[in-house]
Amino acid sequence: MALQLWSTLKEAIVVYTGLSPATFFTVLAILITLYYIVTSLFGSSDTPQRHETRDFDAQIEPLKPPVQIGEVTEEELKDYDGNNPDKPLLMAIKGQIYDVSQSRMFYGPGGPYALFAGKDASRALAKMSFEEKDLTGDISGLGPFELEALQDWEYKFMGKYVKVGTIKKTVPVTEPETTGEPSESTSNDADTSIPRENNDAAEASKHHEDAPSETPAVVKSDENVPSHVDADHKEE
Repeated sequence: MALQLWSTLKEAIVVYTGLSPATFFTVLAILITLYYIVTSLFGSSDTPQRHETRDFDAQIEPLKPPVQIGEVTEEELKDYDGNNPDKPLLMAIKGQIYDVSQSRMFYGPGGPYALFAGKDASRALAKMSFEEKDLTGDISGLGPFELEALQDWEYKFMGKYVKVGTIKKTVPVTEPETTGEPSESTSNDADTSIPRENNDAAEASKHHEDAPSETPAVVKSDENVPSHVDADHKEE
């Protein structure tokens, strides 16, 4: 029975494939080997990829809700540049501070826009500049196209991120320029002090003249002595 089945199979192989039984089984063995090789290659590359994806998802922590920080100075804003994991990632446009923690891949350390984080980068965004001198909120002197580009950035931030504070504007204290020459008020005070001293001296002198001196009184008493003597002499 087995020999009859083998004879029938050989005849079928020759009829349907046109190959001899030996060639047919050789080709079949090669195809099976290739199948296992291909599946093993794809299987080994797919498994680590799945593990890496799971590890990456595990490393991503859920975002903390935005916290309002109120009004801060530009120096204080630098602490929110993403280097401190305990603090949110913040960025300002036209004095308005936004929480950009959800876009840490762009504005966080190592991101393409990391130098904008912790700063008011209004001028740099308007000019699409990455120079250090343009990392400021000063937008004076910008052209209409640059101001329009900045407005587009502001609309984007307003629609995507949460505003958490504003930048405190510092008013510079200007000191008066000092020169070697005396000021007008000082010279006037000096001029007025001289006549005042002269007037005080004149008043003191006048008071001294008006005050009665004790010396003439003594002299007058001396002059009266002979008169008493004469009177006594006459009485005698």
